[in-house]
Amino acid sequence: MDIITLTKDNLETEHICCAISNDNDCQVASKKNWLSERFNDGLVFKKGNVRGKCFIEYIPAEKAWSPVKADGYMYIDCLWVSGQYKGQGNSTLLLDECINDSKEKGKKGLVILSAKKKMPFLSDPKYLKYKGFKLADTAEPFYELYYLTFEENADVPCFMPQVKKPHIDDKNFVLYYTDQCPFTAKYVPLIKNIADEKGIPFKTVHITSCEQAKNAPAPFTSYSLFYNGEFLMNEILSEKKFEKIIAEL
Repeated sequence: MDIITLTKDNLETEHICCAISNDNDCQVASKKNWLSERFNDGLVFKKGNVRGKCFIEYIPAEKAWSPVKADGYMYIDCLWVSGQYKGQGNSTLLLDECINDSKEKGKKGLVILSAKKKMPFLSDPKYLKYKGFKLADTAEPFYELYYLTFEENADVPCFMPQVKKPHIDDKNFVLYYTDQCPFTAKYVPLIKNIADEKGIPFKTVHITSCEQAKNAPAPFTSYSLFYNGEFLMNEILSEKKFEKIIAEL
C-alpha cells in the first residue's frame, strides 16, 4: 500500500480516514483545522492511499496534548487500521513509517497511551507488546503508558502526577475534551443538549492548548467524562449511551 503524508498543501484534498465519509461533516473541518495548527509543532499524519481507516498520527512528546513526561520521544496520538484493511500488515507498515521517521529525527523512541485490555479509542496493549513496546507507567482506573526505545538507557516516560488518580473538585457531570478526535465536534454538543433538556447540570471544558492538556486531570485528553469528581469514562458517547448512563446514575 502506498503511504501519503499529509501537509498543509494536500490537507484540503485528502480524506482523513476517521470513520467519516462525508467531507462536509463538521467533524472533517474540526479535524483538519486541528491538523493544520499542529503541523508547526512537528505533528505527522500518514495514511494509506485509500478512503478508509488506515492511518497513524504522531508528534514530539513535548508538544503532545497528553499529560505525559517523555522528553525526546515521539508520542503516537492514534494508530488506526480497521475494516477491510486489517490483517494485511498495514499496522506494521504505518508503525514502521513512524519508527523510521522518528529515528531520522533523532528521537529516543516512541510512547503511546493504552489500557490493561483493549478499550475504545485506546491502543491495543496486546498488539503493542507484540511489537516490542514495554510498560512505562500506569494510572487509575485502567490506563497504561507504553514505550519503545531506540537507544540503551533511555529515560522511561511517565504520566504527570495529577493523572495517576484522576479526580476533580467539581460536582455533577464535567467533560474535558479537545478537537484532536473529530468525533468530539459532533457528539459533545449532542450529549450537552440532552443534559440541558433534562435539566441536568453538565459542564464542558474545551482544552485548547498543549499547556492545558499537560495539566489535564486524566490521561486521555480527547475525551474524559467525570461525575461528582470521579472519572467515569473515556469513550465518546452517543445519545443513547449517555441517556443510559443518566438512567443508571
